[in-house]
Amino acid sequence: MTRLPSASAITANSIGWGFFLCTDKSARTGRGGDYLALTLVDATGEVVARVFDNVDRLREEFEAGEFVKVQGRANLFNGRLQFLVENIRRVMVGPDSQDRRDGFREDTLVPSAPRAIDEMWRELQQVVAAVGNTHLHALLTRIVAEHEAALRLWPAARVVHHAYRGGFLEHILTMAEAGRMLAVLYGANADLVVTGAILHDIGKLQELQYDTATTYTRDGNMIGHITLGSIMVHDACRAIAGFPDALRSQVLHLIGSHHGARALGSPVEPLSIEAFILSAVDDLDATINQVKRAIREDDGSGEFTGYQSRLGRALWKGDTT
Repeated sequence: MTRLPSASAITANSIGWGFFLCTDKSARTGRGGDYLALTLVDATGEVVARVFDNVDRLREEFEAGEFVKVQGRANLFNGRLQFLVENIRRVMVGPDSQDRRDGFREDTLVPSAPRAIDEMWRELQQVVAAVGNTHLHALLTRIVAEHEAALRLWPAARVVHHAYRGGFLEHILTMAEAGRMLAVLYGANADLVVTGAILHDIGKLQELQYDTATTYTRDGNMIGHITLGSIMVHDACRAIAGFPDALRSQVLHLIGSHHGARALGSPVEPLSIEAFILSAVDDLDATINQVKRAIREDDGSGEFTGYQSRLGRALWKGDTT
């Protein structure tokens, strides 16, 4: 049997075997009985997969978050591509394993930001160094240093946007750049907006657990990233001698209001120009990331993508003439 193409290149005619990262695994019941619903990914994209046969045996062969070797064939179901798994097991990751000899490599299977992590990390250091307010500079320096390991790797979300290795770093850097320019344009406090961009989602470092797949922690489920981030930043401010109370309130307000509305999960709504800018930039960057992904991963031949439920529309894929 031949080797499958990368996830983004799988079509309804694809058949064979390949290595993937299983990011989601759930047991379900359909008309034909129990089956497994899977999400298989590599560095190029993801594919929906189903296990309908030998479910009891195959469910014990792997878990979500593990690299797997898969054999099967793709088809179209209700107009959408899915991969029908005939056999699946966890990969043997040892340096001399047969899977290694057959071409298994972790770095080809983990979705990652398009920019190199080291490059983005250097940019973050430069952004922090450019913050002129001494208190905000001290706050950012402290938090960035304490959480370097996670900041280098964490996704910005489990599913919706920037949901890949380095996605958190990519997201906050884009927000910091856009936020600074808008702050200058509207006469707002650029240092404060940049600080909000870097710290608005800092609670996700405790909300999410990330290795190769992303899951929610206990505190993530029970408390949420806005509250977790507010606690982290409040404690960091208290540890900095002479940190002004009013400035601390402004930073915490940026974190608490960055979703823009109570209906969207913010405990408070934006009350300052800086908060309005931050909320708008956060929504814009998250939305554009979803749009780019939807266009990139659409496998149709038409001018528009299929209907995107999260965005509430089909998207124009651009002028191809």
